[in-house]
Amino acid sequence: MEIKIVVATHKQAAMPKDDMYLPLQVGAAGSPGLGIQRDDVGENISKKHDMFAELTGMYWAWKNVNADYIGLVHYRRYFRGRGVEGFKEIANMDDVQGLLHVAPVILPRKRNYYVETVYSQFAHAHDVMNLDVAGCVVKEKYPEYYSAFENLKNRRSTHICNMCIMRKDYFYEYCSWLFDILLEVGLRLPDNQEPRCLGYIGERLLDVWLETRQVKYVEKSVVCYGVENTVCKGIKMLKRKVFGRK
Repeated sequence: MEIKIVVATHKQAAMPKDDMYLPLQVGAAGSPGLGIQRDDVGENISKKHDMFAELTGMYWAWKNVNADYIGLVHYRRYFRGRGVEGFKEIANMDDVQGLLHVAPVILPRKRNYYVETVYSQFAHAHDVMNLDVAGCVVKEKYPEYYSAFENLKNRRSTHICNMCIMRKDYFYEYCSWLFDILLEVGLRLPDNQEPRCLGYIGERLLDVWLETRQVKYVEKSVVCYGVENTVCKGIKMLKRKVFGRK
């Protein structure tokens, strides 16, 4: 079982010393090298990093990585496990293989929005018009997925961070679907968008794909390095709900 998990980073950061992990400089186009694999070689969308964020790394993996299982994590967010050299809490090969024997897809545990829906949370945090444009694209290109998209208005939990490990066929299928939608959305959005606007949409589309395809998955907790805690995030979410989008 060959597993490759891309670790997306845009700056110098400590990386796990394990062959399963592939450090990748995302948004590398026009930037100095970090001494690791860049996402501006081979078929890529590196120049679109401002809008896609870590998803330029997922695109690069889709087009340039060949392994039985392919995944994406962040330089500061990993699936939790028994540890590798330099990182005592992140998943190692045995951890990942064990989970993949249970299901062909590994995802982070869902984030729960107890006081609002996935759709209304997006509206409070971002420009909801962008998500509505994505809905229009889904309805036009993949109408069989549209009812699951509409369910975002009722869901109170979702998988976030664009993190996953998937069997190759699922990874390729998901990426083909996701980027066909997001690249079209990017063409329809007005200029002067907030940074990583398409990355935020991508987070909400994962469950749309999962629900429609009925893909079996297993969830794993995430260990974070240097990321604000969930209490702070919860307070910010409540402020946005009460006072409106920042």
